[in-house]
Amino acid sequence: MVKKKVAKVLSFRYKILALIFIVLAGGLVLLPKHQKQEGIKAEQLLSNVISPERYVSTDQIAHKIINQDPSFILIDVRDSISYNNYSLPNAINIPLKKLLDKDFEAYLNQNQFDVIFYSNDNFYADQAWVLCNRLGYKNLRVLKGGMNRWFTTIINPVKPNDDVAAEEFELYSTRKAASMFFGVVYPDQVAEQSDMQIAAPKKVITVQKKKKRAAEGGC
Repeated sequence: MVKKKVAKVLSFRYKILALIFIVLAGGLVLLPKHQKQEGIKAEQLLSNVISPERYVSTDQIAHKIINQDPSFILIDVRDSISYNNYSLPNAINIPLKKLLDKDFEAYLNQNQFDVIFYSNDNFYADQAWVLCNRLGYKNLRVLKGGMNRWFTTIINPVKPNDDVAAEEFELYSTRKAASMFFGVVYPDQVAEQSDMQIAAPKKVITVQKKKKRAAEGGC
């Protein structure tokens, strides 16, 4: 029951956000042509907003991190407290309210790396994407589902039932391996380590006794 309520709330938030995007982009389209606008054209922004291509999955990000892919930058747009409690490896914290500060422009407005925004879900990350997209910044992406999906898919993947397709088991195995890379320890690992410790033979160290020194003669 609680899960259904949470799902309804999240669904409502996403619908509101999508509506804001469309109204924002649509309003820009209707502005008088003589008004000078910074960044991309309103028509292009509207096209970008309704496209799902900006999203990247948690599996893709985990793969990039594990393989030390140097082609992307992770931008955590949550507040500093959330960032300090837990963040993705090597992520840069740029809270949403500070996103347009000049100090952070070099991270966002460049052509060398893919910029991937994330928050607890998509809500704030999507807003960051729209703001930067409006300014004409390139290579902008959003981590789909944010940290919530990161925990449910990578850190704590759910083991599938026995009657599912083989692909589901392969995906679970990949995610389990990824979670181990990020520090998760499973009970079967602990059991294996314990067995190895019990079965390991003790190393016998031979200690040579010191020879007694011969007694010195004398008067």
